[in-house]
Amino acid sequence: MLVQIHFVLLISRQGKVRLTKWYSPYSQKERAKVIRELSGLILTRGPKLCNFVEWKGFRVVYKRLQESPTHSPPPRGYQINNYKCFLPDCCFTVQDDNELETLEIIHHFVEILDRYFGSVCELDLIFNFHKAYYVLDEVLIAGELEESSKKTVARLVAAQDSLVEAAKEQASSISNIIAQATK
Repeated sequence: MLVQIHFVLLISRQGKVRLTKWYSPYSQKERAKVIRELSGLILTRGPKLCNFVEWKGFRVVYKRLQESPTHSPPPRGYQINNYKCFLPDCCFTVQDDNELETLEIIHHFVEILDRYFGSVCELDLIFNFHKAYYVLDEVLIAGELEESSKKTVARLVAAQDSLVEAAKEQASSISNIIAQATK
């Protein structure tokens, strides 16, 4: 049985949303309400409580990535306002599915981000949000796990990066040709 994920949220300790992906239809007003309620609910929970919360008929599965013993610390020198920059809390919501499998999907996604960015932290998500979304799109499609192989996702993301670089080079050479022709 496939796990149906309704949405993915990465929320910082300060309640800032760093990544959202919606797989079920929600209006903008509903999305804002969901984010506000879940931020308040998850960020106020103690670190020793379980990673599953019942919320409006859904099971919210979340992982406090800052406190994860398997997550490597951020690179030295990453400091913002005198506190270290860590990866935000990650939260997925499911309905009547296997919560442990969803927790593994969260871990899988974070491991891929860690491999791609090299010790990922919140700054990576802020400045390279488009790459984080691309990784998420390679892992999940329509709220279901699409690719379980970290190597395959890494290969696909590297191929996308090379396509982007080739397009940038081509655009640069075209603009150089146009600039020379207009002189």
